[in-house]
Amino acid sequence: MSGPRDFDFLHGDWAVVNRRRTDFLDPGSRWEEFPGTSRCWPLFDGAANIDEIDLPHLGAKGATLRLFDRAAERWSLHWAASRSGTLFPPVTGRFEGGRGAFYGDDLHDGKGVRVRFVWADTSATGAHWEQAFSLDGGESWVTNWTMDFSRPSGTPGR
Repeated sequence: MSGPRDFDFLHGDWAVVNRRRTDFLDPGSRWEEFPGTSRCWPLFDGAANIDEIDLPHLGAKGATLRLFDRAAERWSLHWAASRSGTLFPPVTGRFEGGRGAFYGDDLHDGKGVRVRFVWADTSATGAHWEQAFSLDGGESWVTNWTMDFSRPSGTPGR
């Protein structure tokens, strides 16, 4: 069952290895890999948090606000991008069995897409995130971005 402390593992500083497809909708497009850094801090006694990721390779930053809805026992994740100044539609979901899955609807290059974020292998020292898009309502998915989080040297986990 999901709860307001699900994202406690993410608090603090991270080194991030990003891998993304050069074309988010083409499963055959090549992958590019680049580093980033992230910092996350809690709000509302753990029932919310915000992070900022710095992606020098892209000349951009991003931020995610995560809010736990206690009545629905689910999270909403709201992503914002520095280059566009856009707050994207949220994805919602929960953690079950140590895996967090979050879904929503958005547009990419003018096409309606179903969006999925997955958090897995979460611990105080590492985590894996991935994003996938579907053009057919979730029947098939193209994983187009992954991030592997690790603590910078000398940084204690939370």
